[in-house]
Amino acid sequence: MSPFSGAFDLIFGGDAETWSIAATTLRFSAWSTLFATLPGTAAGFALALGRFPFRRALVAAVGALTALPTVVIGLAVYSLISRSGPLGSLGWLFEPEGVILGQAVLALPVVTYAAYAGLSKLDPRFGETLRTLGAGPWRRLAATAYEARLVLAGAAVGAFGRVTGEVGVSMMLGGNIRFHTRTMTTAIALDASKGEFERALSLGILLLAIALAVNAVVHALVRRDA
Repeated sequence: MSPFSGAFDLIFGGDAETWSIAATTLRFSAWSTLFATLPGTAAGFALALGRFPFRRALVAAVGALTALPTVVIGLAVYSLISRSGPLGSLGWLFEPEGVILGQAVLALPVVTYAAYAGLSKLDPRFGETLRTLGAGPWRRLAATAYEARLVLAGAAVGAFGRVTGEVGVSMMLGGNIRFHTRTMTTAIALDASKGEFERALSLGILLLAIALAVNAVVHALVRRDA
């Protein structure tokens, strides 16, 4: 039997370990995206609509952070949650919480920069019109968020895709523990090194399906916003 046949058998045969790894990946990605989206969106609003010193430098720094290698972020978070780190008492290293924290840190600049870029394209007259109509700060903020809802949704979806396909953070902070912190990317790396190509391929197919779905959602949002 070819590796591809074995891979599809694992997927459609309902292999417990394969689907457990996929579910763990999606759970970690969903939580980390949520924890990154809330502060990231607020930061994007501040960078796009605020006027304060060093704003352009901050925008450039956030843009640079979106391309930072995941192992660097993993190492930084590892130093925080290891036993000798300032957050070591939480016991998050090699636990789901550690992976989610690391992925949230990875996704934060992605959400921030995408939100900033989208909000910067809004017509400046939009805010001026709201002021003319007597809308207060919170009403203007809510109206702006609604106007840019597709952009903000696209930022969250893009961050979800980023953390779903990363490997460095999950490997360093989760330890690739079976049925606990093993994600699709770390399992693929492990199974391929062990010569278990059927499972590696099955997870790769599932990961590709998720990536295509994420891209389809992003393109749909972009087309609606056009």
